Amino acid sequence: MNPLRHPVFRWLFAAQILSLLGIGIMTVGLALLAYELGGVAGAGKLLGGIFALKMVVYVLLAPLAEVVLSRFEARRVLIGLDVFRFVLLLLFGMSSDIWQFAMLAFFFYTASAAFTPLFQAMIPAILPDEKTYASALMLSRLAYTFESMVSPILAALALLFVVSSSLFPLAALCLAGSVVTLALSGLPRSASAGKKRPFVERLTRGLNIYFRTPRLRGLFILNLALSCALAWVLVNTVVYAGLQFDDSDFYTWLMASYGTGAALGALSVPGLLKRFSERSLMVSGCVAFGLMSLLIFLPLTLPMVMLLWGGFGVASSLVLTPGGLVLTRSAEKEDHPAVFAAQFSMSHAGWLLAYPLAGWLGAILAPATALGVLGGVCLLITILASRVWPMEDPLERVHTHPDLPRDHPHLKAHEAQGEQRQHTHVFHIDDLHLRWNP
Repeated sequence: MNPLRHPVFRWLFAAQILSLLGIGIMTVGLALLAYELGGVAGAGKLLGGIFALKMVVYVLLAPLAEVVLSRFEARRVLIGLDVFRFVLLLLFGMSSDIWQFAMLAFFFYTASAAFTPLFQAMIPAILPDEKTYASALMLSRLAYTFESMVSPILAALALLFVVSSSLFPLAALCLAGSVVTLALSGLPRSASAGKKRPFVERLTRGLNIYFRTPRLRGLFILNLALSCALAWVLVNTVVYAGLQFDDSDFYTWLMASYGTGAALGALSVPGLLKRFSERSLMVSGCVAFGLMSLLIFLPLTLPMVMLLWGGFGVASSLVLTPGGLVLTRSAEKEDHPAVFAAQFSMSHAGWLLAYPLAGWLGAILAPATALGVLGGVCLLITILASRVWPMEDPLERVHTHPDLPRDHPHLKAHEAQGEQRQHTHVFHIDDLHLRWNP
């Protein structure tokens, strides 16, 4: 069950870590570059627009790229995309105008939109055992947490010796390492993701299940609540650091604090889920984030601000980490890809709203005021989510199928009784269960 015993996966996992580190350091470089180009007044709006562009690219181009690139050998495509991103990162360090900044970001995120789905599809292709694959997914999630914690620290250390524009060559070096590990991985030439349903069909089915299941509607609203406040942290921290401490380089320390908190929060989730439901944990995380946002109005020293950013990280992990478990419990196994596709699209749509909003508010209001407003919005949306996702939410539900013949396999499998064919099982929206309260 340990995927790291698989030699190919070990190299792929190393490639993922290096790639994530490169992207993380690049994100720090983007924030500092936005501050240099846009100043206090325009940095948040500029960075918010770039992140919004990222969301559009991820939602619209990832499915198309998967279809176009699936006909080619996976290993060559992955290496080629990493080489392309490596070149773009080198060009970032040479850019001086906003239009160059935006164009390079568009191409980089386009390459990432093509790379990520293909890379993720390779893992089940080389790890067909379900339990081993599940362990690989866990390691992949830990890699994202590791990146959010380590890449700002590496960037902060690098800034002790080099200027901010040198972060892009450092990120490029990480991508070069990813290229090498992919080349050494021994990924089979025949490895492929296999054929999938058309994206529109998968998305339609997933959305149908998604919005007919109360807990999934609540999941979406809670993710939206978090994104409204968390987007400020990701977009305006660099501006806040520049104004509050007269040095935008403190941004790296604040984001390192956020990453440390996120890691601690993620590690605490398995233990907390033994005592609390996913709903309770996620609602608590949103409430905590919203309330902590109001602390920004207090006179805070740098250590106190770092502690606050660490709290933001913990709260965000309480919301984001249980989401996968909620999704898997809300659909049949064969519908998991469609439901995860719906979650991918809807969550990115939420960020597509949140990023420009955070950038716009950060530009027209004082950064602290903007965070206070968005923290309040987070609390209001959380209240809505708590009403949409009922507190009593059993997995097994008593229901009837009076329209099905008595000899239907579904009724026989679950021992239906009476004229109404009443029975109980873990309830999902599917072809036989079209309504949540039948």
